[in-house]
Amino acid sequence: IFWFTQNSAGLQNKFLRRYGSDGGSVRFFLFTKILGGLSMGALPLSAFLIVFPASSLPQLGLSIRIDALLATILLIVGQCIVMMPIVSINARKPKRLERYPQIRAKRWDKRILAVNVAAWIIYLIGYEILFRSVLLFPLVEEIGLWPSIAVNVGMYAGTHIPKGFDETVVAIPLSVILCLSTLLTGSILVAVVVHITMALTNSFVTLRHHPEMR
Repeated sequence: IFWFTQNSAGLQNKFLRRYGSDGGSVRFFLFTKILGGLSMGALPLSAFLIVFPASSLPQLGLSIRIDALLATILLIVGQCIVMMPIVSINARKPKRLERYPQIRAKRWDKRILAVNVAAWIIYLIGYEILFRSVLLFPLVEEIGLWPSIAVNVGMYAGTHIPKGFDETVVAIPLSVILCLSTLLTGSILVAVVVHITMALTNSFVTLRHHPEMR
């Protein structure tokens, strides 16, 4: 649902014709990210809870464990310190500037900045609910730790293939780290915060270095 909608040139052109180049780009981006958050987060989670009514949100990592709060904070800080410089350096590459920032508006203002942040948060919360919740905790109980992580890594890396070789390769170790962090803390919070931090860092660095945007 999300993939074919996001890559529909016809739908995107409708937004551009109706709202103009900049306005259409912003609205199409917001529309697809909300759709992504719902289709990859709310829909799979709801389906899982309907099929397995005995399951609870904490069992799926959708809570914050007080006993693991310190570990959660340390993992978030540590991973952000490591990943932000890497993302920032890669974001300046010409190939990255061809795809990012995903809002292709030429002139950005505070409203567009706010839309960019809010849309990424909505989308990545749903994204992590799918990968680090519904597709992780139940599988660990059934097939064990590493087979579950292998499934997660394969599917996670697969979603990055259309984005290029570099992003696909980076997605493999990142997925392992986020899965282990999630299982260690019993919560998807680390994965959500780290993923959002990476996405926003990439978005704003590419914006700053894009020759046609300001």
